[in-house]
Amino acid sequence: MASEDYIKALRSGKSAYRRALSKGEYPYLPALDEIVETRNILTEEPLGLVSIPLEQIVGTKTAGRQAAFASNFMPLMPENSEFARKWDGVVKYHLDQGVGDPIVAYEYMNRFYVLEGNKRVSVLKYFQADSIEGTVTRMVPYPQDTIDNQIYYEFMSFYKDSQINYLSFTKRGCFDQLTEAVGKKSGEKWTDDEKMDFRSLYNTFAKIFSARGGDSLPITPGDALLFYLSLYNYSDVLKKSTDEMKADVDKIWEDIPSVPGDAQTNESVVFKPSQESGGNLFTRFFGLQKVRQLKVAFIHDRPTEVSSWSYMHELGRMQLDQVFGDKIHTDAYFLKESNSDISGLIESVIASGYHMIFTTSTRFLAASLKASIEHPEVKILNCSVGQPYRTLRTYFGRLFEAKFLCGMIAGAMTPNDKIAYQAPLPNYGSIADINAFALGAQMTNPRAKVYLHWMSQTDTESFHDLLSREKICVVSDSDMITPASKDRSYGLYMTGNGLMQRLATPIWNWGRFYERIIRDFLQGNWDSDRDAKQKPAINYWWGISSGIIDLIMSDELPHGIETLTNIVKGQMYVDYFNPFWGTFHKQDGSAAGRKDASLTPEEIITMNYLADGVIGSIPKSWELTDEAREKVEIEGRITPAMTTVE
Repeated sequence: MASEDYIKALRSGKSAYRRALSKGEYPYLPALDEIVETRNILTEEPLGLVSIPLEQIVGTKTAGRQAAFASNFMPLMPENSEFARKWDGVVKYHLDQGVGDPIVAYEYMNRFYVLEGNKRVSVLKYFQADSIEGTVTRMVPYPQDTIDNQIYYEFMSFYKDSQINYLSFTKRGCFDQLTEAVGKKSGEKWTDDEKMDFRSLYNTFAKIFSARGGDSLPITPGDALLFYLSLYNYSDVLKKSTDEMKADVDKIWEDIPSVPGDAQTNESVVFKPSQESGGNLFTRFFGLQKVRQLKVAFIHDRPTEVSSWSYMHELGRMQLDQVFGDKIHTDAYFLKESNSDISGLIESVIASGYHMIFTTSTRFLAASLKASIEHPEVKILNCSVGQPYRTLRTYFGRLFEAKFLCGMIAGAMTPNDKIAYQAPLPNYGSIADINAFALGAQMTNPRAKVYLHWMSQTDTESFHDLLSREKICVVSDSDMITPASKDRSYGLYMTGNGLMQRLATPIWNWGRFYERIIRDFLQGNWDSDRDAKQKPAINYWWGISSGIIDLIMSDELPHGIETLTNIVKGQMYVDYFNPFWGTFHKQDGSAAGRKDASLTPEEIITMNYLADGVIGSIPKSWELTDEAREKVEIEGRITPAMTTVE
């Protein structure tokens, strides 16, 4: 007669079997030989003796024994079967002698499939053990252009250094980010003590994550842990007790990205200012009595003398001083060095008694989020578009609208169907700008080709040489020059006979944005764009319709081109025209967009392809300058976001 343990395990197996059938899923263990064809395997790599997390053992190597187990590795054979007696024998052996010989298994995509030792795995899973020793052979797939495959290749590189196999992520780049977060370098081996410290931290965090309801989220404990470590220093976290870590998780829980890799959703985006309301009567007369003068700080990552981006935001701050007078007091702060302590700077500004802080660079995103969590009494906004956070508001502009208009002008003005486009960083925002520009050019000139040049790419042809080689005279350059720069090449212009004719210039009116935010706050209308149930996060993403983005056109433009551009701009102003409405084609000829709809904000911000008509490519990380690579990598340390451009 089978033991009580076997009867319980059998009951669990039958339950899993029925659940799988009701969902139309395969009810038995999957067999690796039926999942993977030999021709799809690049190589087999022996890993030796490995501690295998039991939750990552998901099937058998061959089909011979798979029907004896349900998909949860619990038995399905009758109580009076020989299988049941052997299963009970394994239980007795483990209780009397401990764990026996290592199992033999194959690893594929960081999932394990048992060749020898299925009953041992079943028994240990029944008793909820954490891991089992096994002699493992890795089956390495050929590289593919899929997220899962690319993440797996990143994992294999990480595993060589750390021998950690219990960690998983749902987006690319996370293993490198984790390596950096724990203070290691790629290629540097982990010591045994470092492995033990991290395992202890991971186990503690995973239990807290699960108890908090993390198992219901479409992310892994690894995703959540990496987010946690983006806010809190690893060496400090190692010293924290379980209760302290739990308190941290409670504070950041509402801001843990539920779907990593996604940008903001439609529900969190504020596309333009709401109607003036002035707030409710109570908040207008009584809500701000404790604040006699609103103190507002701006924190920039570079001085205005060398950064057009900081300069534009400073113009916005100065507009606040002119508009509000002594109702508010503003100050600007700058990082003294590129490697300065960003969190320390924000904390010092908060300690100075500011009520509202604008951090104007994506570099400040993580520190801004942490500060907003730790200091809910201070209103903090970061200039980026990314994962929607309930605690931190973000803001940016739809520059691609002005770029589309510039493209229209360029397409109409080019004498040889060629246009040059100088781009800053290969991030999501700039890629959408490039594509919008190309679509605009094709609207007025279907033959137009946009020759792409990256400022931040190494070992590439100079921009001047590109213009000379292709005989290009219509150029889209930087959107603004720095005050100290002698170079006056910016905006959209035409060259010829040694002269430069300005055609149009996209502009940022940050003062309009800051003025509206301050006015809403002073009128007690800070939460006018927020519906607690439907819009828990706020991402301001204003465009031409709000005045934050505009286009200045030369008086020397042909009348017809100016008129057509103004017509389209007017349609944008009333939100009737979107540059990414309808279908268009990518460089490879595949279709993008939808026939009778526009791309979503997420689809626009996270573009990772170039439109048809663009000559060039998106550079890889290793092709960038060190400074550019750092800026692009910063985007992914919390979430992909639209970074600032110089």
